[in-house]
Amino acid sequence: MLRMHNLSKVYRTHLIETHALRGFDIHVAKGEFVAVTGPSGSGKTTFLNIAGLLEEFTGGDYLLDGVNVKGMDDDARSKLRNKKLGFIFQGFNLIPDLNLFDNVDVPLRYRGFNAAERKRRIEEALGRVGLSSRVRHYPAELSGGQQQRVAIARALAGEPKLLLADEPTGNLDSQMARGVMELLEEINEQGTTILMVTHDPE
Repeated sequence: MLRMHNLSKVYRTHLIETHALRGFDIHVAKGEFVAVTGPSGSGKTTFLNIAGLLEEFTGGDYLLDGVNVKGMDDDARSKLRNKKLGFIFQGFNLIPDLNLFDNVDVPLRYRGFNAAERKRRIEEALGRVGLSSRVRHYPAELSGGQQQRVAIARALAGEPKLLLADEPTGNLDSQMARGVMELLEEINEQGTTILMVTHDPE
């Protein structure tokens, strides 16, 4: 599903070189749930940004679902990202002025699905995260755990092959965090590959 070999990422200024990743190898098989842990500054976010095709790497190889992304232009990377990946962020990244239905709809519109297909995907995704009855609510009317469920629904609506989660429980109390983790485990059991970055050993 995802394979990186001898990957490196160097940030350069005119004075200094910073090696964020050096000789990095990882293989995530289809259907796995992998947690990447490590202290702050260890390169987790850089790795996730590269995995999500949001950032380019300096050296090595990266294959995403059999496609070599090395040297791809922005347009090709964007198309591959939209087709294969879903993202869940620590800060939810919901649009406060839009209700739940419209928040989940935003990336689907960008991908050009027709209205009927978008509606099907939105209702199915919100149903999977247990929020079918809240489609007309706004983010401010929900708890943190519910907002994170909306963010997960938004990612699922695109039917991604790989779900990338960046500290998905970082802003939640322990009970809400447990609920979100149980939901991610359920999604994984249904066949979606998940790659999660966290500093939390639990």
